[in-house]
Amino acid sequence: MNSLPVLPDGCQDGRTSLPAWFRVRPYPGPQYQGMKSLLQNLKLHTVCEEARCPNVWDCWNRGTATFMILGDVCTRSCGFCAVATGRPVELDADEPRRVAEAVRALSLRHAVITSVNRDELADGGAAMFAETICAIRKRHDCTIEVLIPDFKGSHAAQDRVFEARPDILNHNTETVPRFYRSARPQGKYSWSLDLISRAKQAGLVTKSGLMLGLGETDDEIETVMVSLVGSGCDILTLGQYLQPTPKHLPVFRYYHPDEFSLLKEKGFRLGFRHVESGPLVRSSYHAEEQTAVFRSVP
Repeated sequence: MNSLPVLPDGCQDGRTSLPAWFRVRPYPGPQYQGMKSLLQNLKLHTVCEEARCPNVWDCWNRGTATFMILGDVCTRSCGFCAVATGRPVELDADEPRRVAEAVRALSLRHAVITSVNRDELADGGAAMFAETICAIRKRHDCTIEVLIPDFKGSHAAQDRVFEARPDILNHNTETVPRFYRSARPQGKYSWSLDLISRAKQAGLVTKSGLMLGLGETDDEIETVMVSLVGSGCDILTLGQYLQPTPKHLPVFRYYHPDEFSLLKEKGFRLGFRHVESGPLVRSSYHAEEQTAVFRSVP
């Protein structure tokens, strides 16, 4: 396995010019400013900011955000992710309450909770996910989606989250197995598939996502999609990988919106209950609109 994808002809320094369909106009409107102030006042983190999501202007101006718990420093060094890597601080026991307060203040109909990886913790932070779900349930009536790490394959940690009964259990496979060594060196593809399978067996609505553009082939994409369906995945997200800094994995190529449309059609044919597919699609982008799926999933 190559440590990095081979760059296409004409690509220099691992970066290519962004196609026209990626032009996003920053719009720090009143909703955006209000969201920023609320998060600062409650001392909360979002993956929107930490991962440099291109959709932050759109989502925040619509009053939605993906809360990131367990701090803002990750113990892993994934080749695609802009979140800081290092030694995390101690857990903040009051964080679940503050997340719940933010959810209530925003009157969210759908709350999305994710986290950094905390591999130094015995449970990987699973208990904090469960406590956050519980805190939201006590304060506000809404659906809850969690985007969880693999917890190093720990069934006990996974079960701790499953028992809290989130409405949607999301865990991203991120890429095809061939690029795990460079993209997710501390993760395992088998852990991700096993997690999705166990979540489905626990009676949860399941979701996963892939970023495209590292050099994967059409056959590799389809193989992962088939494996996810076979593992019981209900919802799939497909989006374009964007290199956050020159130190991260380079973009091999940019997929055209028409290609994403074809992949969406293929996903439905393969058996996913819902597929979000497009250049700017991310795990929690427009997640509220996907919640209708769980009402019809057996």
